[in-house]
Amino acid sequence: MEQEIKAKIDGWLKGSYDEETKKTIQNLLDNQQTEELIDSFYKDLEFGTGGLRGIMGVGSNRMNRYTIGTATQGLANYLKQNFPNTNLKVAIAHDSRNNSDLFTKVTADVFTANGISVYLFEGLRPTPQLSYAIREFGCQGGVVLTASHNPKEYNGYKAYWNDGAQLIAPHDENVITEVQKITSIDQVNFNGDDSLITTLG
Repeated sequence: MEQEIKAKIDGWLKGSYDEETKKTIQNLLDNQQTEELIDSFYKDLEFGTGGLRGIMGVGSNRMNRYTIGTATQGLANYLKQNFPNTNLKVAIAHDSRNNSDLFTKVTADVFTANGISVYLFEGLRPTPQLSYAIREFGCQGGVVLTASHNPKEYNGYKAYWNDGAQLIAPHDENVITEVQKITSIDQVNFNGDDSLITTLG
């Protein structure tokens, strides 16, 4: 295994990650699941023009609370830069994928931890409804947790702008830049504030 991958694995084992995540990584090491470890850590899951999409699991190249937290922190930082002196608001929706509800909560927590109000659908919603909610409530952005047409091991995170459409230039590249600036999980604020969440029925 390459030194760089070993260092990244070591960083997750020693960093501010939950015990269950560390235990899963340690089990993969103990059972010499080298291929799985390499695929999970050889790169960072890329925040592309539409957001994130990947297989769920532990590691920097997987969909999990930490990769989603990092993406949300980057998006929150960018919204703050673009809408100064504004009471920022976002809408969040999700589909029926495994972990979509968990990932939705992580997304909401990171936004509210950054002082951004969240409109959160109480159950499953189609993407067009998220797009409508962004415009209806005057939100600056939004996120939908969905893996679209990908297989069941996958989940996804799509970012939206205040027009209710997915990010386009220059916002897509600029958000990617903000996400890439986050070099440690300690730069992500997960301590959400539920008082900033409005549930949509």
